[in-house]
Amino acid sequence: MIRCIIVDDEQPAIDVLVTYVSQSPLLQLAGTFTNPLGALKMVSEDDIQLVFLDVQMPELSGMDFIHAINGKSQVILTTAYSEFALKGYDLDVVDYLVKPIRLPRFLQAVQKAAARIGDKKEAAEVIPAPDHIFVKTGTRGKLQRISFAEIGYIEGMKNYVAFACGKQKILVYASMKEIEEHLPADRFMRVHKSFIIPINNITGIEGNTIHLKDVDTEILIGENYKAELMRVIGGNII
Repeated sequence: MIRCIIVDDEQPAIDVLVTYVSQSPLLQLAGTFTNPLGALKMVSEDDIQLVFLDVQMPELSGMDFIHAINGKSQVILTTAYSEFALKGYDLDVVDYLVKPIRLPRFLQAVQKAAARIGDKKEAAEVIPAPDHIFVKTGTRGKLQRISFAEIGYIEGMKNYVAFACGKQKILVYASMKEIEEHLPADRFMRVHKSFIIPINNITGIEGNTIHLKDVDTEILIGENYKAELMRVIGGNII
């Protein structure tokens, strides 16, 4: 088990992460702190392997906290401000979670932490992620199985969401947020209020347009999603 703590000056944000930690078989919560100075004391005195750390706090900023612990614990940054992402990676953090944080994205970050900490045995015991999703179609009582590998892109269309699978479009009465929460965060990401794409199908980016494998539709990049997209592909840019 990975002993972790949560540091955030806002209690509601802590409450969300406490719930998420309880749903991960890899984590053991050792404490929560609204005061980063108390957290700093615990890290220095105890065996804390992982810190979920807010960036902007009044007593001590997240960046100052990272400098202070000097590598003693791994860090996953949590913040509402995506512009801190590059600074975080300069400090070799495990991952960077932008609020509001989704459970699949949280669990993905935990897996990264487990691999870095070396807790490979426990990480391997996690149930493998599914390779498909079942959706309710327009026919009452009917569920349709959609393989993740078949999805070219997903588009929001007012009260419906369309799964583009080759030449077929499957309409589902749902919101983009609902669909996003049921997709694996390591395979799909939202790049616009109206588009979710398979990450591995990106063939190029030109301005604010993404080109996808075997897809002719113009996929736009929303301003609010650009930083996260660049974070995801950043390691492969030369």
